[in-house]
Amino acid sequence: MDKIALTAGALYVIVLLRAGGTFAVGWLAGAGARRSRFAGRISSAKFGRAERAIQRWGAPVVAVSFLTVGFQTAANFLAGSMRMPLPRYLPALFVGGAAWALVYATAGLGVLEVLGRLFAERTALGVSAVAVLLLAVCGVVVYRRKRAVASSADTVADES
Repeated sequence: MDKIALTAGALYVIVLLRAGGTFAVGWLAGAGARRSRFAGRISSAKFGRAERAIQRWGAPVVAVSFLTVGFQTAANFLAGSMRMPLPRYLPALFVGGAAWALVYATAGLGVLEVLGRLFAERTALGVSAVAVLLLAVCGVVVYRRKRAVASSADTVADES
């Protein structure tokens, strides 16, 4: 249990720094955009309504984003760029970050422990499992790249 608590604590600090930093970068990017040539576009009534909605209702989205893969950075950056007030953002960051740290500490340590036992007791099976996992990841990457190339070729053909 001490191992899980220590891991969760370390992950919590990491996620607070990373997500808080992403929020800060978003805040700075939004401030820069408001002073740039895009200022006219982002001062429209529609953009203002979207900004107010995110400022008011974005905190639950930020908190839940920590339980997703790939959306968390976007949610924190958007919250910063849309100037979500800190009294709304920080509780979402603390709650979502705690959930993220606990999930990754418990599941992550469990997976590492299973892999460690697998390699210690049945090395050939462990090596095979890692090889299958790497092949699956490579297959997904190749499939996505081929699909992206095909869709971009279709787009170019449609434009001609």
